[in-house]
Amino acid sequence: MQLGLPAGPDLGMVLAGRLGLQAALHRHRGGFAVLPGRSGSGALAGLGADSMAQLLVAARGSFSIILLDIGAGVQAAQRRLLALADLALIVATEEPTSLTDAYAVLKLLRQDRPDADARIIANMAGGAAGLRVWQVLDGAARNFLGAPVGFAGAVRRDGKVADAIRHQQPILLRHPTSQAAADIRALAGGLSR
Repeated sequence: MQLGLPAGPDLGMVLAGRLGLQAALHRHRGGFAVLPGRSGSGALAGLGADSMAQLLVAARGSFSIILLDIGAGVQAAQRRLLALADLALIVATEEPTSLTDAYAVLKLLRQDRPDADARIIANMAGGAAGLRVWQVLDGAARNFLGAPVGFAGAVRRDGKVADAIRHQQPILLRHPTSQAAADIRALAGGLSR
């Protein structure tokens, strides 16, 4: 896990009824709580839409903002979670495969929830490159889906990100003055307006 959380309670334990939501949360020194899904656990694979909705309702009672890191993919569980979101941030890079995957997610989201607020984050592509990532996806969305997609912002390629990942710390804590950290703060500021 990228945040350096110790092994322990996770989403699978909550879904199995072995722990309550509050007991499974990990409080991070960055000032937020995490309910890890544990990579490869399969906890979400068989989860029905009703169970997910109940879990989100329970979490909304404790938090004003809930961020779901769904990960890449267009399987049923990811689609159900994405359709429940108030805001879908779709992360893409300049790579053709990333653009194709981002468009596929956007297309399915428009099928599942036509009125969804979806925005693109261009990763590892600042300035003009970040705008190009969004323009490609916005053009495809307008031409083939009949609706534009917003631009949330871009995060530049920054070697400090790899260092933060190696040390299992958020970039904003490990390298708060880095270019990527500045981009993330600007992106977050734009979302909160």
